[in-house]
Amino acid sequence: MKKLFFFLTLHFCLSGLAQNKLLTLEDAMVNNRTLLAPDNLKQLQFIAGTGNYVYLKKINDNEMWMKGSYKMKEDTVFLTLNQLNEKLAAAGFDECREMPAIQFNGDTSWIMNINGPKIELNPVSGRVKVIIPKMFIDKEHVEESRAGYIAYVDHNNLFVNSGVSGISQVTTDGSPDIVYASSVHRDEFGISKGTFWNNRGNMLAFYRMDQSMVTDYPIIDWSQRPAKNVNIKYPMAGDKSHQVTVGVYNAETKALVYLKTGEPAEQYLTNIAWSPDDRYIYIAVLNRGQDHMNLNQYDAVTGEFIKMLFEEKDDKYVEPLVPMLFLKSNAGRFIWQSNRDGWNHLYLYDTSGKMLRQLTSGQWEVTEVKGFDDNGDNLYYVATEESPITRNLYQYNLSSGKSKRLSQVFQVHNTQVSRDGRYVLDNFSGPENPRTIQLIETRTGRAKTLLQASNPLSGYALGKLTLFKIKNAQGDDLYCRMFKPVDFDSTKKYPVIVYWYGGPHAQMVLHAWNGGAGDYWFQYMAERGFIVFTLDPRGSDNRGKVFEQTIFRHAGEPQMEDLSDGMNYLTSFPYVDKDHMGLFGWSYGGFMTTDFLLNHPGVFKAAVAGGPVMNWQFYEIMYGERYMDTPQENPEGYEATNLIRKAGNLRDKLLLIHGLQDPVVVQQNSIEFVKACIDKGVQVDYMIYPGHEHNVLGKDRVHLYQKVTDYFMQYLK
Repeated sequence: MKKLFFFLTLHFCLSGLAQNKLLTLEDAMVNNRTLLAPDNLKQLQFIAGTGNYVYLKKINDNEMWMKGSYKMKEDTVFLTLNQLNEKLAAAGFDECREMPAIQFNGDTSWIMNINGPKIELNPVSGRVKVIIPKMFIDKEHVEESRAGYIAYVDHNNLFVNSGVSGISQVTTDGSPDIVYASSVHRDEFGISKGTFWNNRGNMLAFYRMDQSMVTDYPIIDWSQRPAKNVNIKYPMAGDKSHQVTVGVYNAETKALVYLKTGEPAEQYLTNIAWSPDDRYIYIAVLNRGQDHMNLNQYDAVTGEFIKMLFEEKDDKYVEPLVPMLFLKSNAGRFIWQSNRDGWNHLYLYDTSGKMLRQLTSGQWEVTEVKGFDDNGDNLYYVATEESPITRNLYQYNLSSGKSKRLSQVFQVHNTQVSRDGRYVLDNFSGPENPRTIQLIETRTGRAKTLLQASNPLSGYALGKLTLFKIKNAQGDDLYCRMFKPVDFDSTKKYPVIVYWYGGPHAQMVLHAWNGGAGDYWFQYMAERGFIVFTLDPRGSDNRGKVFEQTIFRHAGEPQMEDLSDGMNYLTSFPYVDKDHMGLFGWSYGGFMTTDFLLNHPGVFKAAVAGGPVMNWQFYEIMYGERYMDTPQENPEGYEATNLIRKAGNLRDKLLLIHGLQDPVVVQQNSIEFVKACIDKGVQVDYMIYPGHEHNVLGKDRVHLYQKVTDYFMQYLK
C-alpha cells in the first residue's frame, strides 16, 4: 500500500532476539547463497497449461517434486526419484542418481537432461523423444527447434542436424575472425545469443560476424609454461568495429540467403524477430553513432529489404533492447518498447509502421514484459509505477486499455504467470522480509501463501538497515541505503565505507531483502564498527532517460556531484567520522571511485577500485561510444575522463584490483594508471587475481573481500 511509503526516515531493524554471533567472510560471500540464504522453493514452476505448480523439496534426504494448486490445502508428493527412474528404465535409459531439473511442459511433456542427452518424456505413455542427442551436448551454441532440427557450431562453422536428413554444414569459412551463430556487438542491445529459429522451426536466422578488421588484443594465460598469449578481438572506442550480417537457412530446402541490411557495414543489427507467419524478419538497425534506429522488415526467403516500419532518433543515443512482440489475437499488430517520451513504455503498432496507441505512460519504467495469456486478451508486465525501488506485476487488458496491479505488497516481486493468466506465482522480499512466495488468483486478488521464509540471520548481531532518499543540488531524488554499526551509539563517531556503482543498467538500492545487496559484506562491516552507505546517483538505471543521459559525453561529472551531495548529507550527522571515510566501487564503479579521488582529494582517506576503466579510449566501441561518442567527436570528454593523465593528483590511499584475464575492462587500464603513478612519484597499491576475468568469483571471492576489508581496517580504524 502506498500509505506504507517509507520516506519519513523509515528504519528497518534486521536484528532479532538473542543475536550474538558474528558473520565470517565466508558467511558473507559464500554462505549467503547457501546456508544463510533465505528459504526458497527450488525450481518452482507452473505445469504449463495448468494452474498447478510444482517444486523440488528434500524429504528425509531425498529430493522429490511436490505439487499443489490454489484449491489444495496441502501440497502432495508428485514425483520421486524412484518413480522417475522406473519410467526411464522402461524407455531404455540409465537411471539418475539424483533428481534432475525438469521443465514440466504440460501433463504429458516433461523435458530434462538425462546423463547427457536432452529428452522429452511422456509420463502417461512412457515414450521418450530425444531432443538433443548426447553427441551434440558439448558443441557450441546448441539450440533445437520445435520441428526437431538442431543448430550448433563446431570448429567455428554452423551445422544443422535432422534425424531424417542427417547433418548439414551450413557454413564453411568459419574461423576466429569469421564468427557464426554467436552473440555479437559485445552483448549490448539486449543481445545474448546468435541463433533464432522461426515459429514453425524449419528456418534459422543467425548472426555472422566478421571481426578480421578488429585489432587483436593480448590476454595472457599464465597457467602454462611458458605463459601463452591468447588474442581476443577488442574494438576500442574510435577504432575499427566488426561487421555483422544475418543469414537465414532453410533446413528443409537447404537454401541459404543473407538479409540485405545494406551499408554502412559498421552498424548494429539488433532485436531480431520473426513474423508470426514466418515470411519476414524484423531487425532494429542502429547506426554506429547510436542516435538513429530503423525498425526494418526483410523477406526471409529472398533476403530482400521490404520496408522501414518506423525510426527513432535522439540527440544523445537510442538503445533498443527488446524485440517486437506480436499480439496473439492479431498477427498484424505488435508491441514495441521505447523510452522516447522519457520513460520506458509500451506502444502498439501495426506492421505498416503506424503507431496505434501508447499502452503505458507516466514517470516510471516498464522493466520487463512477461507476455500474454492464452487468448491474447491480457498482457503482463513488470514496472516501477509504485516506486523506483520496488517491482510489481501488472495486467493490461488490450480491449479496455485498463491496467491492474496484481502484486500488492510494497516490496520487490519476481513473478511467473500461468499460461491462462488465472494465477501468478509471486516470490517477493523486503528489508524485513527475507522471502514470501504466494499463489495469487488474478481475478479476485486472493493469495495462498506457499512459503514464508524465516530470517536466516536471526542468530547474528546485525547493524540497522535504513532505506531513504535525499535531494541532490538539482532537486532529483537520490535513493540511499545505510547500514549502521551493531550497538550503534549516536554519541560516538564511526568510520564510513561508501559503496557505489553509478553507471547505466545498474541499480544498487532496492526495497528488498538486505536492501538489494546481493551479499552480506555490508553487514559484516557493520559488525566491525563501520557505517556502510550506498546511493544511486544520476546515470543509474530505472529512473528515466534524462536521469541516465546526464552522463552523456562527460561520464562521471554528475555522479561525482551527487556523491558530494550524499557526503554532505552523511557528514552532517555528528556520529560520522568524516576524517575516516572510504570509497569502494567495481567496473564503472571502479572508474567512478578513482575519478572522485582524483577530483576531490581529501574527502576519503582510502579507496578500493576494482576492474576500473581508467581511460575511455581503452574501452569497447559499443558501450563506450554510446555514452561518450568517439574520441574524435568528443576529445574534451575523453580528456576529462582520462584518469591516467590525472594520476599525479592522487593524495589518498588507493587499492586497485584487476582480474588478470579480464576481457571486459582490459588490464591495460590499471597498468597504465600504475605506471603513471610511478612516473609522478605517487604511491598506489595494486592487487591482481590470476585466472579471473572481470569479476573474482568462486572461493577466491572470499580472498578478494578479505583484501578489501583489511585495507579499510588498516586505514579507517
